[in-house]
Amino acid sequence: MASLQEQLLKAGLTTKQKARQANADKRKKNKQKRSGVQHDATLQEQVKIDLVAKQAEKTAKDAALNAEKKQQLAVKEQYLRIKQILEHHQLKNVNGEAEYNYTINKVIKKLYVDQTTLNALVNGRLALCGWDEITYIVTSETAAKLAQLDASVILVQNDKIDNEQLDKDDPYAEYQIPDDLMW
Repeated sequence: MASLQEQLLKAGLTTKQKARQANADKRKKNKQKRSGVQHDATLQEQVKIDLVAKQAEKTAKDAALNAEKKQQLAVKEQYLRIKQILEHHQLKNVNGEAEYNYTINKVIKKLYVDQTTLNALVNGRLALCGWDEITYIVTSETAAKLAQLDASVILVQNDKIDNEQLDKDDPYAEYQIPDDLMW
């Protein structure tokens, strides 16, 4: 009696090529069973679970890299914004003979300015800002904006003195000590 495969070939329901392919697949499957390779549903499920875990890990890694890049971009943007504000709002041509002392990192620095600028610095109308080892003289309003961005930029910002009102009963009213006493 002829095999099912021969019967299907005689009836014209299949071709010799398809029959050979079916035999090859059958041999491969038997060989895999003998060699110990398992192709059951649990192995395929494990592969799917591993694939999903790797995709989730890759997604988390990409999200962390994107967050880091955004943070670096924000820091760079803030740096450039502070630099632009300082360069555009700095007071120029204030050099003079009056000496103004201030400290940076426990080091006393001197700045030579004219008398008007010195009085404005002492009274709080002007402030000193430092950026990239450069000292800028800016208005107190500009210093307030910079303090919102980065408070470490402000080197010196005195409190504003509105009008010096002297107490009439003060026995030392005639002996005022200036804030900018040079010694």
